[in-house]
Amino acid sequence: MFAANEFVVIDLKVQSMETNPLRANCLSFSELLGQAVALISPTMTAALIIPVMFSNTGNMSWLAYALGTVMLLFVAFNLNQFARRSAGVGSMYAYTCRGLGLTAGGVAGWSLVWAYLGIAMAGMTGFAVFAGKLTQMAGHSVSPLVFFVVCAVTAWYCAWRNVQLSAVLMLILEGASMLLILGLCFIVLQSRHFAIDTKQLGLSDTPLSSMGLGVVVAIFSLVGFECATAFGTEAKDPLKSIPRAVIWSLIVSGVFFVFVTYVMVDGFTGYAITLDKIDAPLNILAELAHVKFLQVPLSLGAMFTFFSLTLSCINAGARVIFAMGRHGLFHEATADAHSTNETPHVAVSLMAIIAFLVPAILFAAHNAPLDIFNWVGTLAAFGFLVPYFLITIAAPVYLSRLGQLRRRDVGYCVAALLLLMIPAIGSVYPLPPAPVVYFPYIFFAYLAAGAGWIVSLHRREPAARTRIREELASTHEQYQLAATQAVNEV
Repeated sequence: MFAANEFVVIDLKVQSMETNPLRANCLSFSELLGQAVALISPTMTAALIIPVMFSNTGNMSWLAYALGTVMLLFVAFNLNQFARRSAGVGSMYAYTCRGLGLTAGGVAGWSLVWAYLGIAMAGMTGFAVFAGKLTQMAGHSVSPLVFFVVCAVTAWYCAWRNVQLSAVLMLILEGASMLLILGLCFIVLQSRHFAIDTKQLGLSDTPLSSMGLGVVVAIFSLVGFECATAFGTEAKDPLKSIPRAVIWSLIVSGVFFVFVTYVMVDGFTGYAITLDKIDAPLNILAELAHVKFLQVPLSLGAMFTFFSLTLSCINAGARVIFAMGRHGLFHEATADAHSTNETPHVAVSLMAIIAFLVPAILFAAHNAPLDIFNWVGTLAAFGFLVPYFLITIAAPVYLSRLGQLRRRDVGYCVAALLLLMIPAIGSVYPLPPAPVVYFPYIFFAYLAAGAGWIVSLHRREPAARTRIREELASTHEQYQLAATQAVNEV
């Protein structure tokens, strides 16, 4: 009999080689939440992205974040149709396979690897930016390349050594940074005697036509909530903890964005330089609130949160590669876990190496770290949209096969698809300046190459398709049996 918190974990063993499994049932809800929030990285948005938002939406910036949160909640509802019923390593890839077939699932996984790699690179460059600010405060100058190495090696070691250690570390670092920023916001509000900023709430100074670009920025600030599903094998009570982590990471980050954006816009009212022209808004805000001593802790918090972002992406991306490797879509070595650490050590190393090499090469070509941050972050955003679209379409198809499709489920699907069109269109129109204008073509070339490889592989090995389908069906059936027996025992 299965207890309420014991679920069968079926490893995907399509490869012929003997492979070690990941550590099962080790991540609690709070650790999954920490992983997801670290990938969303609220501190990153507060430190670098809110000025970009303000340049588009002005006093309506807080509202854009509120709308972006609501929009992505519809995607999360569709994702959780799967997460409440089954789990496994790299689950968003497996979910799409189950709903739309192996080719669509492979494309979703291929796209997620791109997204997690890009955000890992952004985290590494952000780490270098704030580490550089701290060394400048101390009167020293250190090459960003040194910080790339420090971030990459440390994140690799944590991800290679222990997934629970990684999750706890990210929870502490991101949580402490968010609390510090919230403390600064409270000081700013207190200095203004908690007066209501009627200009922001009145919504009259900014044309509604600018809200579209603002929502695009908001949605791209919130991507990453889905990463909790990648840890299905390692999660405790996964059918409950993973859906909760998906929803609550989005809500916690969204509320944080709305509040901090409101306070930041209010705090810069009357300042000689407008918010959109400032590259270190938290430090300037601390100076305006007469708590300049917080500048070093704030920069430290930002530096550590970018490290957490890199670590979170390496962890999540490695598990997608691990799952796809077990299905033959990557080299069989990526499908093996470390015999002692029980982590996907080859996939972790692959993620860390690529995440380091790209920004290092771009920096060696005389590009500034902040420019690299913007480029790789923008490229990564495309990688999230594809699996979001696919999982949204897959959800009602999956529920229909189970005979559990309801009208509201169709409503969630339609609403999510319509809302996802906003960032999809907004990311390519109006045409951005070079080199960003070429980024969609780079991404779609990568996507086409991956799709071609997946289709050709399945055609060459039709028996593998059958085995993969059987593995996915077996996993799903075992979870359904476990859930049913747990209910019967209550």
